[in-house]
Amino acid sequence: MRRDIRGVRLKHLNASGRWPSGNVRFYYRPKGRKGIPLPDLPPDHPDWLAAYAAAASGKRIEAPQPQTGTIAAGIAAYLASDVYLGLGSATRGNRRLTLDRLRRLYGDGSMATLRTQHIRQDLAKLPAHPANNRLKVWRGLCKWWVSVGLIETDPARDVERRRTPPSEGARPWTRDDMAAFREHWSVGTAQRLAFELLYQSCAAIGDMTRLGPGNVTDGWLVYTRQKSRSVATCPWTVPAPEWFEASPFLAQCIEAAPRGITFLLTAQKRPRSAKSAASWFSGACCEAGLPGLSAHGLRKGRAAMFRENGAQADQRMAILGHETAAEAAHYAKSADLRRIVSGTEKFQLATEVGTSQKKVLKIK
Repeated sequence: MRRDIRGVRLKHLNASGRWPSGNVRFYYRPKGRKGIPLPDLPPDHPDWLAAYAAAASGKRIEAPQPQTGTIAAGIAAYLASDVYLGLGSATRGNRRLTLDRLRRLYGDGSMATLRTQHIRQDLAKLPAHPANNRLKVWRGLCKWWVSVGLIETDPARDVERRRTPPSEGARPWTRDDMAAFREHWSVGTAQRLAFELLYQSCAAIGDMTRLGPGNVTDGWLVYTRQKSRSVATCPWTVPAPEWFEASPFLAQCIEAAPRGITFLLTAQKRPRSAKSAASWFSGACCEAGLPGLSAHGLRKGRAAMFRENGAQADQRMAILGHETAAEAAHYAKSADLRRIVSGTEKFQLATEVGTSQKKVLKIK
Protein backbone atom coordinates (compact mmCIF):
# COMPACT_ATOMS: atom_id res chain seq x y z
CA MET A 1 0.00 0.00 0.00
CA ARG A 2 1.24 3.48 -0.82
CA ARG A 3 1.04 6.23 1.77
CA ASP A 4 1.88 9.91 1.68
CA ILE A 5 4.48 10.96 4.26
CA ARG A 6 5.53 14.60 4.14
CA GLY A 7 4.10 14.75 0.63
CA VAL A 8 6.21 11.81 -0.58
CA ARG A 9 4.51 8.54 -1.60
CA LEU A 10 6.05 5.56 0.16
CA LYS A 11 5.34 2.07 -1.16
CA HIS A 12 4.77 -1.28 0.52
CA LEU A 13 3.61 0.08 3.89
CA ASN A 14 1.14 -1.93 5.94
CA ALA A 15 -0.41 -0.65 9.15
CA SER A 16 -1.09 -3.23 11.84
CA GLY A 17 -2.57 -1.73 14.98
CA ARG A 18 -0.76 0.71 17.21
CA TRP A 19 2.20 0.72 19.55
CA PRO A 20 1.41 1.38 23.25
CA SER A 21 2.70 4.93 22.63
CA GLY A 22 -0.16 5.55 20.21
CA ASN A 23 2.00 5.53 17.07
CA VAL A 24 0.78 3.38 14.17
CA ARG A 25 2.69 0.09 13.94
CA PHE A 26 3.99 -0.01 10.33
CA TYR A 27 5.62 -2.86 8.43
CA TYR A 28 7.58 -2.58 5.19
CA ARG A 29 6.01 -5.50 3.31
CA PRO A 30 6.50 -5.87 -0.47
CA LYS A 31 4.31 -8.51 -2.11
CA GLY A 32 5.61 -12.02 -1.48
CA ARG A 33 8.15 -10.94 1.16
CA LYS A 34 8.18 -11.08 4.92
CA GLY A 35 7.35 -7.76 6.55
CA ILE A 36 10.06 -5.71 8.25
CA PRO A 37 8.81 -3.87 11.36
CA LEU A 38 9.48 -0.14 11.44
CA PRO A 39 10.28 1.64 14.71
CA ASP A 40 7.86 3.00 17.30
CA LEU A 41 8.05 6.58 16.03
CA PRO A 42 5.83 8.99 14.09
CA PRO A 43 6.18 8.26 10.33
CA ASP A 44 7.68 11.70 9.65
CA HIS A 45 10.41 11.23 12.28
CA PRO A 46 13.93 11.19 10.76
CA ASP A 47 14.80 7.85 12.42
CA TRP A 48 11.58 6.28 11.10
CA LEU A 49 12.33 7.49 7.57
CA ALA A 50 15.89 6.14 7.87
CA ALA A 51 14.52 2.75 8.92
CA TYR A 52 12.12 2.77 5.96
CA ALA A 53 14.97 3.58 3.56
CA ALA A 54 17.05 0.77 5.03
CA ALA A 55 14.17 -1.71 4.75
CA ALA A 56 13.59 -0.69 1.12
CA SER A 57 17.25 -1.46 0.38
CA GLY A 58 16.96 -4.89 2.02
CA LYS A 59 18.56 -3.95 5.31
CA ARG A 60 17.16 -3.77 8.83
CA ILE A 61 18.07 -0.88 11.10
CA GLU A 62 17.96 -1.55 14.78
CA ALA A 63 17.29 1.52 16.86
CA PRO A 64 20.50 2.50 18.65
CA GLN A 65 20.40 1.83 22.38
CA PRO A 66 20.95 4.98 24.46
CA GLN A 67 23.86 5.00 26.85
CA THR A 68 23.02 4.01 30.43
CA GLY A 69 22.48 6.98 32.73
CA THR A 70 21.61 9.44 29.97
CA ILE A 71 18.37 11.38 29.68
CA ALA A 72 17.65 9.42 26.50
CA ALA A 73 17.91 6.14 28.44
CA GLY A 74 15.65 7.54 31.16
CA ILE A 75 13.05 8.58 28.58
CA ALA A 76 13.18 5.15 26.93
CA ALA A 77 12.60 3.49 30.30
CA TYR A 78 9.70 5.82 31.10
CA LEU A 79 8.04 5.06 27.73
CA ALA A 80 8.01 1.36 28.67
CA SER A 81 6.64 1.98 32.18
CA ASP A 82 3.18 1.16 33.48
CA VAL A 83 2.77 4.82 34.45
CA TYR A 84 3.16 6.01 30.88
CA LEU A 85 1.25 3.12 29.31
CA GLY A 86 -1.62 3.71 31.74
CA LEU A 87 -2.27 7.20 30.36
CA GLY A 88 -5.07 7.80 27.86
CA SER A 89 -4.07 7.36 24.22
CA ALA A 90 -4.42 11.07 23.40
CA THR A 91 -2.33 12.03 26.45
CA ARG A 92 0.30 9.42 25.52
CA GLY A 93 0.46 10.75 21.98
CA ASN A 94 0.93 14.37 23.06
CA ARG A 95 3.41 13.42 25.76
CA ARG A 96 5.37 11.24 23.32
CA LEU A 97 5.87 14.21 20.96
CA THR A 98 7.33 16.27 23.81
CA LEU A 99 9.50 13.39 25.05
CA ASP A 100 10.90 12.92 21.54
CA ARG A 101 11.82 16.62 21.47
CA LEU A 102 13.50 16.40 24.88
CA ARG A 103 15.41 13.31 23.77
CA ARG A 104 16.67 15.08 20.63
CA LEU A 105 17.63 18.21 22.58
CA TYR A 106 19.10 16.74 25.76
CA GLY A 107 19.32 12.97 25.24
CA ASP A 108 23.11 12.83 25.63
CA GLY A 109 22.96 14.64 28.98
CA SER A 110 23.16 12.85 32.31
CA MET A 111 20.07 12.26 34.47
CA ALA A 112 22.22 12.54 37.60
CA THR A 113 23.39 16.07 36.74
CA LEU A 114 19.99 17.40 35.64
CA ARG A 115 19.11 20.35 37.87
CA THR A 116 16.14 22.62 38.44
CA GLN A 117 17.84 25.52 36.65
CA HIS A 118 18.31 23.39 33.55
CA ILE A 119 14.57 22.75 33.32
CA ARG A 120 13.85 26.43 33.93
CA GLN A 121 16.25 27.35 31.13
CA ASP A 122 14.50 24.90 28.80
CA LEU A 123 11.06 26.34 29.61
CA ALA A 124 12.25 29.96 29.32
CA LYS A 125 12.57 29.47 25.54
CA LEU A 126 8.82 28.89 25.20
CA PRO A 127 5.69 31.05 25.55
CA ALA A 128 3.66 30.55 28.72
CA HIS A 129 1.12 27.94 27.60
CA PRO A 130 3.61 25.67 25.76
CA ALA A 131 6.03 26.05 28.68
CA ASN A 132 3.40 24.88 31.16
CA ASN A 133 2.52 21.93 28.93
CA ARG A 134 6.18 20.91 28.72
CA LEU A 135 6.52 21.33 32.49
CA LYS A 136 3.80 18.68 32.93
CA VAL A 137 5.95 16.27 30.94
CA TRP A 138 9.12 17.13 32.89
CA ARG A 139 7.26 16.61 36.18
CA GLY A 140 5.81 13.26 35.17
CA LEU A 141 9.17 12.08 33.85
CA CYS A 142 11.26 13.19 36.83
CA LYS A 143 8.74 11.93 39.39
CA TRP A 144 8.90 8.48 37.80
CA TRP A 145 12.71 8.54 37.70
CA VAL A 146 12.73 9.20 41.46
CA SER A 147 10.15 6.47 42.14
CA VAL A 148 12.27 3.80 40.43
CA GLY A 149 15.60 5.01 41.81
CA LEU A 150 17.13 6.42 38.63
CA ILE A 151 17.74 9.76 40.39
CA GLU A 152 17.64 10.77 44.05
CA THR A 153 15.90 14.16 43.94
CA ASP A 154 13.23 15.55 41.63
CA PRO A 155 14.63 18.54 39.68
CA ALA A 156 11.20 19.47 38.30
CA ARG A 157 9.41 19.60 41.65
CA ASP A 158 10.28 23.23 42.45
CA VAL A 159 9.81 24.62 38.93
CA GLU A 160 6.88 27.02 38.99
CA ARG A 161 4.16 27.23 36.38
CA ARG A 162 4.14 30.41 34.35
CA ARG A 163 1.27 32.81 34.86
CA THR A 164 -1.02 32.88 31.83
CA PRO A 165 -3.82 35.27 30.84
CA PRO A 166 -7.23 34.03 32.01
CA SER A 167 -9.16 32.24 29.29
CA GLU A 168 -12.67 30.84 29.14
CA GLY A 169 -11.63 28.32 26.49
CA ALA A 170 -14.13 27.10 23.93
CA ARG A 171 -17.30 29.20 23.68
CA PRO A 172 -20.36 27.28 24.92
CA TRP A 173 -23.21 26.84 22.46
CA THR A 174 -26.59 28.42 23.13
CA ARG A 175 -29.92 26.90 22.19
CA ASP A 176 -30.12 29.40 19.31
CA ASP A 177 -26.73 28.18 18.04
CA MET A 178 -27.98 24.60 18.11
CA ALA A 179 -31.14 25.52 16.22
CA ALA A 180 -29.11 27.38 13.59
CA PHE A 181 -26.82 24.42 13.00
CA ARG A 182 -29.78 22.07 12.63
CA GLU A 183 -31.45 24.45 10.20
CA HIS A 184 -28.35 24.58 7.98
CA TRP A 185 -27.38 20.89 8.02
CA SER A 186 -30.27 18.58 7.19
CA VAL A 187 -30.86 15.02 8.35
CA GLY A 188 -28.83 12.72 6.09
CA THR A 189 -25.64 14.79 6.10
CA ALA A 190 -22.56 13.61 7.97
CA GLN A 191 -22.30 17.04 9.64
CA ARG A 192 -25.81 16.76 11.09
CA LEU A 193 -25.15 13.20 12.27
CA ALA A 194 -21.95 14.37 14.00
CA PHE A 195 -23.89 17.17 15.70
CA GLU A 196 -26.64 14.87 16.99
CA LEU A 197 -24.09 12.32 18.21
CA LEU A 198 -22.19 15.05 20.07
CA TYR A 199 -25.42 16.56 21.41
CA GLN A 200 -26.82 13.28 22.76
CA SER A 201 -23.58 11.71 24.03
CA CYS A 202 -21.99 14.98 25.27
CA ALA A 203 -18.70 13.27 24.42
CA ALA A 204 -15.46 14.92 23.37
CA ILE A 205 -15.18 14.65 19.60
CA GLY A 206 -12.23 12.24 19.81
CA ASP A 207 -14.41 9.89 21.86
CA MET A 208 -17.46 10.45 19.66
CA THR A 209 -15.65 9.23 16.54
CA ARG A 210 -15.07 5.88 18.28
CA LEU A 211 -18.70 5.38 19.36
CA GLY A 212 -20.75 2.72 17.62
CA PRO A 213 -23.53 0.18 18.14
CA GLY A 214 -21.18 -1.86 20.32
CA ASN A 215 -21.29 0.91 22.94
CA VAL A 216 -25.07 0.61 23.41
CA THR A 217 -26.36 -1.82 26.04
CA ASP A 218 -30.02 -2.03 27.10
CA GLY A 219 -30.67 1.33 25.48
CA TRP A 220 -27.81 3.10 27.28
CA LEU A 221 -24.62 4.39 25.67
CA VAL A 222 -21.55 3.49 27.76
CA TYR A 223 -17.94 4.27 26.88
CA THR A 224 -14.55 4.96 28.47
CA ARG A 225 -13.10 8.41 27.87
CA GLN A 226 -9.72 8.40 26.17
CA LYS A 227 -8.42 11.38 28.14
CA SER A 228 -9.19 10.38 31.74
CA ARG A 229 -10.13 6.69 31.38
CA SER A 230 -13.32 7.50 33.31
CA VAL A 231 -16.61 5.87 32.27
CA ALA A 232 -19.45 7.99 30.87
CA THR A 233 -23.02 6.95 30.17
CA CYS A 234 -26.21 8.51 28.83
CA PRO A 235 -29.68 7.45 27.67
CA TRP A 236 -29.61 6.43 24.00
CA THR A 237 -32.84 4.68 23.06
CA VAL A 238 -34.45 4.52 26.51
CA PRO A 239 -36.62 7.45 27.67
CA ALA A 240 -34.40 10.21 29.06
CA PRO A 241 -35.19 12.38 32.09
CA GLU A 242 -36.74 15.73 31.23
CA TRP A 243 -33.68 17.72 32.28
CA PHE A 244 -31.56 15.86 29.68
CA GLU A 245 -33.45 17.39 26.71
CA ALA A 246 -32.72 14.41 24.47
CA SER A 247 -32.19 14.87 20.75
CA PRO A 248 -35.45 14.31 18.84
CA PHE A 249 -33.47 13.70 15.64
CA LEU A 250 -30.80 11.19 16.66
CA ALA A 251 -32.63 8.06 15.51
CA GLN A 252 -33.44 9.64 12.12
CA CYS A 253 -29.83 10.65 11.56
CA ILE A 254 -28.48 7.21 12.46
CA GLU A 255 -31.10 5.51 10.27
CA ALA A 256 -30.13 7.73 7.31
CA ALA A 257 -26.40 7.03 7.69
CA PRO A 258 -24.44 4.06 6.30
CA ARG A 259 -23.84 1.20 8.73
CA GLY A 260 -20.41 0.51 10.17
CA ILE A 261 -18.47 -0.32 13.29
CA THR A 262 -18.82 3.35 14.31
CA PHE A 263 -21.81 5.66 13.90
CA LEU A 264 -19.85 8.34 12.02
CA LEU A 265 -18.15 7.26 8.79
CA THR A 266 -16.26 9.02 6.01
CA ALA A 267 -17.43 9.11 2.40
CA GLN A 268 -15.39 5.92 1.93
CA LYS A 269 -17.43 4.31 4.76
CA ARG A 270 -14.47 4.17 7.13
CA PRO A 271 -14.39 5.41 10.74
CA ARG A 272 -13.54 9.09 10.79
CA SER A 273 -10.12 10.02 12.17
CA ALA A 274 -10.26 11.52 15.66
CA LYS A 275 -7.40 13.87 14.76
CA SER A 276 -9.13 15.44 11.76
CA ALA A 277 -12.68 15.38 13.14
CA ALA A 278 -12.33 18.51 15.29
CA SER A 279 -11.23 20.76 12.41
CA TRP A 280 -13.79 19.13 10.09
CA PHE A 281 -16.62 19.88 12.53
CA SER A 282 -15.38 23.44 13.14
CA GLY A 283 -15.52 23.92 9.37
CA ALA A 284 -19.13 22.70 9.42
CA CYS A 285 -19.89 25.33 12.08
CA CYS A 286 -18.39 28.07 9.89
CA GLU A 287 -20.45 26.93 6.90
CA ALA A 288 -23.55 27.14 9.09
CA GLY A 289 -22.72 30.77 9.92
CA LEU A 290 -21.41 29.91 13.39
CA PRO A 291 -17.72 30.82 13.31
CA GLY A 292 -15.85 30.35 16.57
CA LEU A 293 -17.98 27.41 17.70
CA SER A 294 -16.54 23.94 18.14
CA ALA A 295 -17.34 20.42 19.26
CA HIS A 296 -15.85 21.16 22.68
CA GLY A 297 -18.10 24.20 23.02
CA LEU A 298 -21.14 22.01 22.32
CA ARG A 299 -20.09 19.75 25.20
CA LYS A 300 -19.90 22.80 27.48
CA GLY A 301 -23.22 24.10 26.21
CA ARG A 302 -24.93 20.82 27.05
CA ALA A 303 -23.38 20.88 30.53
CA ALA A 304 -24.88 24.34 31.03
CA MET A 305 -28.29 23.11 29.86
CA PHE A 306 -28.22 20.29 32.40
CA ARG A 307 -27.42 22.70 35.19
CA GLU A 308 -30.15 25.12 34.14
CA ASN A 309 -32.62 22.25 34.05
CA GLY A 310 -31.85 21.18 37.61
CA ALA A 311 -29.54 18.19 37.11
CA GLN A 312 -27.44 17.51 40.17
CA ALA A 313 -23.64 17.43 40.01
CA ASP A 314 -23.40 13.64 40.16
CA GLN A 315 -25.88 13.34 37.28
CA ARG A 316 -23.85 15.74 35.14
CA MET A 317 -20.64 13.92 36.08
CA ALA A 318 -22.11 10.60 34.93
CA ILE A 319 -23.09 12.02 31.53
CA LEU A 320 -19.87 13.94 30.91
CA GLY A 321 -17.49 11.43 32.47
CA HIS A 322 -16.17 13.95 34.99
CA GLU A 323 -14.44 12.68 38.11
CA THR A 324 -14.91 15.69 40.42
CA ALA A 325 -17.74 18.10 41.22
CA ALA A 326 -15.33 20.99 40.59
CA GLU A 327 -14.80 19.84 37.01
CA ALA A 328 -18.55 19.52 36.52
CA ALA A 329 -19.09 23.04 37.88
CA HIS A 330 -16.38 24.45 35.59
CA TYR A 331 -18.04 23.03 32.48
CA ALA A 332 -21.44 24.40 33.47
CA LYS A 333 -20.22 27.96 34.18
CA SER A 334 -22.22 29.38 31.27
CA ALA A 335 -25.55 28.25 32.74
CA ASP A 336 -28.15 31.02 32.70
CA LEU A 337 -28.58 31.83 36.39
CA ARG A 338 -31.72 33.87 35.71
CA ARG A 339 -33.29 30.82 34.08
CA ILE A 340 -32.33 28.72 37.10
CA VAL A 341 -33.73 31.19 39.65
CA SER A 342 -36.97 32.04 37.86
CA GLY A 343 -37.72 28.61 36.41
CA THR A 344 -40.35 26.10 37.43
CA GLU A 345 -39.81 23.20 39.81
CA LYS A 346 -37.86 21.31 37.16
CA PHE A 347 -35.17 24.02 37.30
CA GLN A 348 -34.10 23.66 40.96
CA LEU A 349 -30.59 23.37 42.31
CA ALA A 350 -29.38 22.78 45.86
CA THR A 351 -26.47 24.91 47.16
CA GLU A 352 -24.83 24.68 43.77
CA VAL A 353 -25.31 27.89 41.78
CA GLY A 354 -22.22 30.10 42.10
CA THR A 355 -22.13 33.79 41.19
CA SER A 356 -19.22 35.81 39.83
CA GLN A 357 -18.59 37.02 43.41
CA LYS A 358 -18.10 33.37 44.55
CA LYS A 359 -21.29 33.50 46.60
CA VAL A 360 -23.78 30.64 46.71
CA LEU A 361 -27.53 30.74 46.20
CA LYS A 362 -29.57 28.28 48.25
CA ILE A 363 -32.83 27.51 46.56
CA LYS A 364 -35.47 25.61 48.45
